[in-house]
Amino acid sequence: MSTEKTPGKEVEVRIYSIATSLTESIIFLDETEGTRILPIWIGPMEAQAIAIRLSGYPSPRPMTHDLIFSVIKTLGLTISRVTITDIVENTYYSQLHITEPGGGNLRLVDSRPSDAVALAVRFGCPIFINEQVFEKTQVLSKPITEDEVVKFKQDLKNLKPNDIIGQLLNGGLQGRASDEGGEDEEKQEGEEEDEQT
Repeated sequence: MSTEKTPGKEVEVRIYSIATSLTESIIFLDETEGTRILPIWIGPMEAQAIAIRLSGYPSPRPMTHDLIFSVIKTLGLTISRVTITDIVENTYYSQLHITEPGGGNLRLVDSRPSDAVALAVRFGCPIFINEQVFEKTQVLSKPITEDEVVKFKQDLKNLKPNDIIGQLLNGGLQGRASDEGGEDEEKQEGEEEDEQT
């Protein structure tokens, strides 16, 4: 847990779309007052946790993000916002801004962006990206006209995640940025146990 505020200008974003396959997913975050879209690779389970909440259909039993939501609320706290703070060696970093309901007693907690976004949709809080993240990574341009929006969303539905990164990097798959680091990195402690149970 950290108590220092993240330096640098922050840009508010919202979920534009989610593209998913059996093995991986991409969440697209677009700036609310601009034309940039940031794609972040996330796991299929995290994509499902975000999509289920956005769909409005409640889960019959609390999933992990629902449990975290309940714990934070039971402690009399809230998540006022989440911020994607940095990208280092193709791994994104983010923070949860946990406060008392009035906004006091700020606590910053490190998080993967996929978990941060899954909690943001549960708390109904804004999502921000530090400007330096846009400067360090590949971004897409948001369609401007209504026809472009329709075509872009149709293209997203038909593309697989590998197709999208191929277009971003002119046919190359190296250097893709995710919220979990490279595929060769070991799983974080606790994730391996979750998959075995």
